[in-house]
Amino acid sequence: MILLDAAATTPVRRTALEAAWPYLTGTFGNPSSVHEPGLAAARGLAAAREAGAAFLGCRPAEVTFTSGGTEGANLCIKGLALGAVLESGRGRHVVTTRIEHEAVLESVAYLARVHGFAVSYVETDASGLVAPDELRAALLAAPAGGTALVTIGWANNEVGTVQDVAALASVAHEAGALFHTDAVQAAAALPVDVRALGVDALSFSGHKLGAPKGSGAVFVRAGLPLEPLLHGGGQERGRRSGTENVAWAVALAAACTELERERRSSQTRASGGPGPDFVTTVLRQLPGARLTGHPTQRLPRHASFVIPGVNGETVLLELERRGVIASAGSACAAGRAEPSHVLLALGYTADEASAALRFSWTAEVTAEELAEAANALAASVAAANGFVRRQ
Repeated sequence: MILLDAAATTPVRRTALEAAWPYLTGTFGNPSSVHEPGLAAARGLAAAREAGAAFLGCRPAEVTFTSGGTEGANLCIKGLALGAVLESGRGRHVVTTRIEHEAVLESVAYLARVHGFAVSYVETDASGLVAPDELRAALLAAPAGGTALVTIGWANNEVGTVQDVAALASVAHEAGALFHTDAVQAAAALPVDVRALGVDALSFSGHKLGAPKGSGAVFVRAGLPLEPLLHGGGQERGRRSGTENVAWAVALAAACTELERERRSSQTRASGGPGPDFVTTVLRQLPGARLTGHPTQRLPRHASFVIPGVNGETVLLELERRGVIASAGSACAAGRAEPSHVLLALGYTADEASAALRFSWTAEVTAEELAEAANALAASVAAANGFVRRQ
């Protein structure tokens, strides 16, 4: 089996499991308790926070552990926007794009529906890139009081396009707005340094980089007012009440530490090489296929195609019969009948969007496996076309 759906999830790293195990067994105390079992858990949580801060390039106090990317995006978007309005007097206005993950789009829609925020959607080019001047224009057209928050994802989960987040954050700050980026896909593939990015908040998920599902964290710049989603005992410095999941925080920290170590090794730096060969082979074997997203400013180990004339789900079934696992787009939208909102926003027709396939892989996948997958894709498309003709 060749697994090419890492953008949906990745296997849990052994180091993450081993790091978490003591906090599921012997060191099981509540980190808010003042007895020794609780203090031991609190020490583990503090160490995990330090490791998370090292991964993100921030201070430990700026890290809040969450249950994953969806909660992280909700906390940053709702929390910062409401905090900016309630405590800083900013206008009820947020800016985003139409190609964001559903967690972002639904959070923005909530602010509009429940709290009366106006929403501006910045247009992208056909590859999914946001031009800084387009963002600047949206901010200049903001209602009275200005913009509370700009939220634009660092890397698109469906087409792989990577934004110039530093430039976009700079434009937001020129207008006095805060800037959040959804880094769920980017954190697993690109070095993270929140200071260099210039963002006020960043959210990411553990299961995209080898930590368990249900783990994640956010960076929120110190001193910013953040309205919490969860109210209760005031854990996580009042940003996320509820007894902390120490085991998963420790597992996330271990996965981040190992990933950062891999990035610094010459072996891992060379391992992303087969990607362009895979794209070239697919486009050569399927002349009508088109690579979606930006041709160069994109995630490594990520390739998505529109293959006209076939049904994406049919091709995926044929691929699985041949031992290759891929996806038709965002796993969070699985089971829905409608085509990808991302591809529609980029100008693809509904039929084209229904013929989309996404391939994403970890550094362990070899050039030989990618070549085998490309051949399997060509065979699967031929089989799907034959099925359509028989109908």
